[in-house]
Amino acid sequence: MIRNYFVIALRNIRRYKGHAGINILGLAVALAACTIIFLVLQHEFSYDQYHKHANRTYQLVRKDVYPDGDNFDIGMPFPTIRALRNDFPKIKFAEIFTSYGSQVTVMQNAETISNKKFIEGPGIIFAEPELFDMLDVKWLAGNATALNSPGLAAISRSQANKYFGDWKAAMGRYLKLDNNILIQVAAVMEDVPVNSDFPFQIVPSYKTFLANKDVFSYTASLDNWGGSSSNHQVYALLPEGSDAEGFNSRMPAFLEKYYPDKKNQPGKLYFFLNPLKNIHFDTRFGHNGDHVSSKTSLMTLALIGLLIILMACINFVNLSTALAVKRSKEVGIRKVMGGKKSQLRLQVYLETFVIVCFAALLGLGLAWFGLPYLKYIADIQQPLQLLNSGSITFILAVILATTVISGFYPALVMSRFQPVEAIKNKINTTAVGGISLRRVLVVLQFAFSQLLIVATIIAVSQMNFIRDADLGMDKEAVLLVNGNADSSFLSRQPNFEARLRQVAGIRQLSFALDAPSSDNSWTTNMAFDNDATDKDFHASIKMGDDHYAETFGLQLLAGSFYPPRDSTPEFVINETMARKLGYNNPKDIVGKTIRLGGGKWLPVVGVVKDFKNKSLRDEIRPTVITNNPKFQTTACIKISAANLGKTNRDIEAIWESVYPEYAYSSTWLDESIQNFYRQEERLSRLYKVYAGLAIFISCLGLYGLVSFMAVQKTKEVGIRKVLGASISSILYLFSREFTILVVVAFVIAAPVAWFLMNNWLSNFVFKISIGAGVFVLSIAASLLIAWITVGYKAIRAALANPVKSLRSE
Repeated sequence: MIRNYFVIALRNIRRYKGHAGINILGLAVALAACTIIFLVLQHEFSYDQYHKHANRTYQLVRKDVYPDGDNFDIGMPFPTIRALRNDFPKIKFAEIFTSYGSQVTVMQNAETISNKKFIEGPGIIFAEPELFDMLDVKWLAGNATALNSPGLAAISRSQANKYFGDWKAAMGRYLKLDNNILIQVAAVMEDVPVNSDFPFQIVPSYKTFLANKDVFSYTASLDNWGGSSSNHQVYALLPEGSDAEGFNSRMPAFLEKYYPDKKNQPGKLYFFLNPLKNIHFDTRFGHNGDHVSSKTSLMTLALIGLLIILMACINFVNLSTALAVKRSKEVGIRKVMGGKKSQLRLQVYLETFVIVCFAALLGLGLAWFGLPYLKYIADIQQPLQLLNSGSITFILAVILATTVISGFYPALVMSRFQPVEAIKNKINTTAVGGISLRRVLVVLQFAFSQLLIVATIIAVSQMNFIRDADLGMDKEAVLLVNGNADSSFLSRQPNFEARLRQVAGIRQLSFALDAPSSDNSWTTNMAFDNDATDKDFHASIKMGDDHYAETFGLQLLAGSFYPPRDSTPEFVINETMARKLGYNNPKDIVGKTIRLGGGKWLPVVGVVKDFKNKSLRDEIRPTVITNNPKFQTTACIKISAANLGKTNRDIEAIWESVYPEYAYSSTWLDESIQNFYRQEERLSRLYKVYAGLAIFISCLGLYGLVSFMAVQKTKEVGIRKVLGASISSILYLFSREFTILVVVAFVIAAPVAWFLMNNWLSNFVFKISIGAGVFVLSIAASLLIAWITVGYKAIRAALANPVKSLRSE
């Protein structure tokens, strides 16, 4: 019997291939979209879960509580781990120091360099061997004990192949970091999985860092409890049976015991353990892991996938019930021949299952085709495996759920047909449940699609606002050339500057720590006007030479910028700093003194107009700009718009001449700023893609309902035409109802969309306002789409020969 049902199902698909094709296409698109979303979620939620001790591994983090808000940081003071090992002997700790953007030079031997120079990203991590008791890696040669000695390092397989041609030839070879730190390869590890927040590429021993701490000048004092760097982190492996709460409860006493006297410093400090499994999703901390994913965004993505598959199921119900009228004679004959309701329902379910299976196969093909483009709408640059145990289980579950959801109502309707009415083809709208249900389903469909349309319009508008926002500085055609902080590099900087100033295409030039708008989060406590008590907020620090303001177009409001670098250091502050210190008139604060951290009291010589320190998600921070050549290693070059390429090549040639042993690394400031919004940009693209899919599926749903109505109104249309009705009046007959349905859907979707997107915009301090235009555009687009979709079927019905319509059974 089951075999017979399958044969009949295939025959019906062949007979009603138009309806079957639409069903299969709609479900295939939805299944493909859901499968891709599942793969993204599977990938994101698998981060660092493969470590054997993942549930017992924690990152020690800090929270500074100030009147103007909380500040979270992963950076720990350097004496922390010694104190922890003294007070918590049963807990295993490990400390690391991460290096970003370091140069790696391949050595021919311990003394002779080669011509291979690379600028590496965040994968250089100085680590203690205890770290690998917490995090699992596969050792190809050597092991973690190599990290017990200074000057030794472990290296990943891919980096070993990159530097030495074959990882097997890497053991015992030498590398030099930043032209200063010589390391020998003593172990080779397998590349870490892509779902790891620890992208180990080169892992020198932590003792190597200690032996070369002068290279990292801002960490020269390893006994200083008063400062920290996000580069320096501490991890803990708790014993079996212990929990983080017990440790956290002892932290106040620990800080009281070791931390310096804070009676003259406002705010409170907390240390606590953050579980390894939370690192990937904790947006409170910057520079943490490979990348941070918001759980809210991932749940939004899951919701979009659910809505898409529900819309496809709604389509199936609409089209199947429309087709049920055509199949009424078949059902009547089956009942007359003794067919039971349960058998009819089983047949419908099996037909639905066959269609869903065809759709799943097509959907897998679409997903396979779409996966290479996933990197443009998600923060996943590695290829994902389409078929794995998890995705196969998910696909089977979706096939089963879709079959049940899509087949339930059509099976219920067709099994209730009365045999006599069915054979006489007297099945009407009431017999299949009326069109009220289908109206509700279409309203839901368009509510979903309009929700995504509104979200897309708002997301795109916000990204356009970000691109065009006034940052309080000039970001166009500014090239940032990254340098080193070692003495050899700094000693040649005057020659490099002199030669750059001879290049015709360079308009302005400044040497700085970073640009005014960057991801630098260097802050410190501060005191004002010779008052020993620190203020209740931290100051953000920018460092640049006397050309800093003119290079970036900073606007001076009062006083002047400080003179050249060989003079006594002075401070320039921004408007926000002046206001927080109680001066609404910038001129009144010029001449006052500020002390940063434990430094000297220095005068304020100028006030500049506020500029955006970081992204538009953040408030403008009170900022101090000062001149400290020791840290000003980035050449900030304002280039003439004409001949950008040639000027850039000239700059690189000068670099190669002055710094032949240093790799050239540069970036455009506007691109660097745009990277702040990488996730939002991809979210905007994702909304566009899935709004397009929702519209496409909604159109299929409308087509299903208008097909049903066209069948039901065949004779009515014929009578109207015989009585003189025009084509336009018949078009109005069909479109009026759908227009009402779209408007009802808009009324439902608009407040939900406003609530959700208003919450999303709350992540930005600087943002657009959600005006009425967004919703007008959404409803207009939805109506236009609906009219186009309905119009095709309505015109065919209106142009049909009335004689044939009146003869229609």
